[in-house]
Amino acid sequence: MRIFFTGGSGKAGKHVIPYLLDQGHKVLNVDLTPLNYPGVDNLTADITDSGQMFNAMTSYTGFEELEPGTGVPKFDAVVHFAAVPRILLKPDNETFRVNTVGTYNVIEAAVKLGIKKIIIASSETTYGICFSDGQTNPSVLPLEEDYDVDPMDSYGLSKVVNEKTARTFQRRSGFDIYALRIGNVIEPHEYAELFPHYFKHPEVRRRNAFCYIDARDLGQIVDLCLQKDGLGYQVFNAGNDHNGAVIPSKELAKRFFPNVPITRELEEHEALFSNRKIREVLGFQEQHNWRKYVKGE
Repeated sequence: MRIFFTGGSGKAGKHVIPYLLDQGHKVLNVDLTPLNYPGVDNLTADITDSGQMFNAMTSYTGFEELEPGTGVPKFDAVVHFAAVPRILLKPDNETFRVNTVGTYNVIEAAVKLGIKKIIIASSETTYGICFSDGQTNPSVLPLEEDYDVDPMDSYGLSKVVNEKTARTFQRRSGFDIYALRIGNVIEPHEYAELFPHYFKHPEVRRRNAFCYIDARDLGQIVDLCLQKDGLGYQVFNAGNDHNGAVIPSKELAKRFFPNVPITRELEEHEALFSNRKIREVLGFQEQHNWRKYVKGE
């Protein structure tokens, strides 16, 4: 597929794009900073500028596309990851503006140009635990896609708005627009750097509900979304099978989320940030469980 990918130079995107290239896709990375990776075409553009998004989505990806003399090829899919990636990087109103206006611009351009597969990056923060003021309990566990998301921060709120924007454009167009609630992204080198500390001090992972997503497994999830047609508007938790903790799930819930109802039976280490939907609907098969890279204690 010919893919228009925003934010491919970020922490997640720089691993997802190589995965997509390995599957045979052609990728144009649209970002404020180019991604220096073999086979990637880059275009510097600002998602908050609607005109730039329309123009970029009707652009050549490289000089080789000039050769046939048949005009600009059409993109088959849009993958939208570009965003201010968390709170406390920019003022709250700027985080909200960039994330919501940028997502509106990207989806609007894609829909009006007839690109029928759109995947956007939502976030685990929509569940309202991660960036809450004080310690917040979820209403139920595990966290699944039908949860009444209720963040209190500008970043999480921007992602909730983006999901609504996606749903609105899906109703208008009938296209497939999937929102990925991406868990805490872990790069390959971070297992050795971070996980031993997490295991000794599990409390530091409470705000993430102990979730993680290997950046390479996120690539698989995106590719599965590209392959899966006809689902309309969908939200998917994008996380790995197990918690980023050595403590079994029931004990983890009892210790850190006391009195929170458990809605179904949990497997021994099943993630409290459930990825059941991507396994059942998309056929996701985890390749990078943390146990491959670091020993639990």
